[in-house]
Amino acid sequence: MLTIHQSELPRTNKVPAIGLAIAGGGPLGAIYELGALRAMDEAIPGLQMDKLDIYVGISAGALIASCLANGISSAELCRVFIGTNHAEFKFDPERLLQPAWSEYLKRAAQIPGAVGRLLQEYVRHPFSSSTGSSLNALGKIVPTGIFDNTTIDKFLGKVFNQPGRSNDFKELKTKLIVLAVDLDTGELRRFGGDEDLDIPISKAVQASTALPGLFPPVRIGGQDYVDGALRRTLHGSAALDEGLDLLLGINPLVPYHSKRKKSAYHLTQHNLVEGGLPQVISQTYRAILQSRMRVGFSKYRSNYPDSDLLLLEPDSDDEAIFYTNLFSFSSRYKLIEHAYQVTRKNLLENSEHLIPLLARYGYELDVGLLQKKKYSIRDSLKNDRGADAPVAIKLKSALDDLENTLRHIQHR
Repeated sequence: MLTIHQSELPRTNKVPAIGLAIAGGGPLGAIYELGALRAMDEAIPGLQMDKLDIYVGISAGALIASCLANGISSAELCRVFIGTNHAEFKFDPERLLQPAWSEYLKRAAQIPGAVGRLLQEYVRHPFSSSTGSSLNALGKIVPTGIFDNTTIDKFLGKVFNQPGRSNDFKELKTKLIVLAVDLDTGELRRFGGDEDLDIPISKAVQASTALPGLFPPVRIGGQDYVDGALRRTLHGSAALDEGLDLLLGINPLVPYHSKRKKSAYHLTQHNLVEGGLPQVISQTYRAILQSRMRVGFSKYRSNYPDSDLLLLEPDSDDEAIFYTNLFSFSSRYKLIEHAYQVTRKNLLENSEHLIPLLARYGYELDVGLLQKKKYSIRDSLKNDRGADAPVAIKLKSALDDLENTLRHIQHR
C-alpha cells in the first residue's frame, strides 16, 4: 500500500534534499523493508537508497538505516539477509536468539538476598504478607530480557569498521538519526542528532532494537535505553525538521485483517486467538504502532506543507507478512521476494501520481521495468555486482563522491 502526500507549492531550483525514515518490526519487518527498498532502488533510476541526504531509523529500521548511511546498497543488504553465497558479510537471524547469559547470572546472584528478605518479612508479619507483595519482591530477580542483543553491536561494529565505512556518526557523509527511549524517564533520545555524536553507531542501534522482555536494556553513558518504537513508530519529523523536500517512509507493521480472504497459511484458523499468545501480542503491537504512525503521518502534511511524502506499508490482508517464519532460508527468501513484488505492483499502480512527483526532482519512474512479469529479486541482484573486496569499496566510495559533486554542479 502506497500513500502519497504531494506538496502544492512550486519547486525551487536548489538541489533537492531527500530522506528516508524506516520503522521497526523485528527481523520480519527488516526483510519486508529490504524487499521494498530494492524495488524502489530499481524503479527510480538515479535515486539510490544508499545515497540519500538523511536517514532516520527505529528498532529494526535503525539497523537498515545505519547500513544504508554507510553506503551499503539495498542489493548487498538483500544478499546479506537472505544469506546468498556472494554476500559481502553474513547475518543469521538466529544470532538474535542467543540467551542473555550475563543477565541471567546477574539476576541469579540476587536470588538468595531476595528470598531471604521475603522470608524475613513473612516471619516478622506472618498475617500481613500478601501474594501480590511476594510476587513483587520476586519480580526483581526475573531477567529483564531473554535474548542477548550484544550480537547486534558486535556485528555492526565489525561491518562498519571496514574500509570506506565508519562506526562514528561524525564521519558519515550523510546524516543518520537512531532513536531509542530512556528507560528511566520515558524520553526519546536521538542518537546522531545534534548531540550524542560520540556514541558508536552500532551501540545506538543495539539500544534502539532492545525490545523490553526480549532483550535487556542497553546501558550508554550511565543510562538504560530500550526500543525506540515505544515512543515513535516512524518519526519522519526528525528528518523533515532538517528541511527535506521529499521524505520516503517505510512501515512494515500493520494490523492483519484475517477475515478478508481465506488464508493459504492456516486454512482452519478463522480467529487470531487460535494462534495463541504470540499472535495476540503481535496483532496488538501492530495495531498500536500503525494507529500512532497514521496520526503522526497525517500531521506531516500540515506541519510540513512544502515537503512531498511517500509511505510504503503492507496491505492489511497480507498474510505473508504476518505468518512467515524467518528462521529458515526458504521463508526469508520468499518474504523478501514477496515484498519486492508487492512494492513493484504498488509503484506501478500509482505511476500516474508518482511520475509527475518524481519529475519535480529530476527523476523518472521506470514503468517498463515494473511491467516485466517474469522479473524476480534474483534477477535484480544479478544486475547489481556489488563490492567484492575492500579495494572495491574504496573505489565505489570515491566514485560516489564524484557523482554527488557533479550532481550539485548541475543544480547550480
